[in-house]
Amino acid sequence: MIKINLLPFRTARKKENIRRQISIFFLLILFTSVLMYWYAQILDKEILSIKEKTEQVNQQIAKYKEKADRVAQIKNDLKVLDGKLEIVSSLGKQKEKHFILFKSLPDLVIPERMWLESFKTDSAGLTIKGIAFDNPTIAEFMEKLEKSMLFSKVDLKAAKMKIFQDDVMLKSFELLCQTEKGQEEGKKADLKKGQNEQPKK
Repeated sequence: MIKINLLPFRTARKKENIRRQISIFFLLILFTSVLMYWYAQILDKEILSIKEKTEQVNQQIAKYKEKADRVAQIKNDLKVLDGKLEIVSSLGKQKEKHFILFKSLPDLVIPERMWLESFKTDSAGLTIKGIAFDNPTIAEFMEKLEKSMLFSKVDLKAAKMKIFQDDVMLKSFELLCQTEKGQEEGKKADLKKGQNEQPKK
């Protein structure tokens, strides 16, 4: 009977299997490395793209911010201009009103019974100082001022006898002629004064 020794064949086959497994392992490592490198390259491209887009967005934001600042500056300039135009318009209206007032005053004076010494305008209205023969003349002058529609209210601030040349005694008076705006401001001032004068608890 012939005997065949199979041990060398089995050993060689076992070694071949080990070499095959080692080759597959290294191939897997190589494939994984290539795959990771490819994925890293993709990530780098995406990160670079995101950075570029972010930079573009920041540039657009800076551009729009500059435009917004310019628009805000233009709005401020327009606001200042509107304020100046309003002041000019208000001055024009006051000038026109003063012209009408100065033109109308001589017609309101009681002829040969009174004279005007001075007058001045402020936020409260018009203050008139003058001299009259008597109280009825002053009252008539105040009535004519109220009927002229130039003022909403006419008050007598002061009236006293005054001795002039040759011992002539005449009535010196002072009137406050208020417009509607001046009357409102006067009420606000009186209200504020009354609040300040209230006793503290």
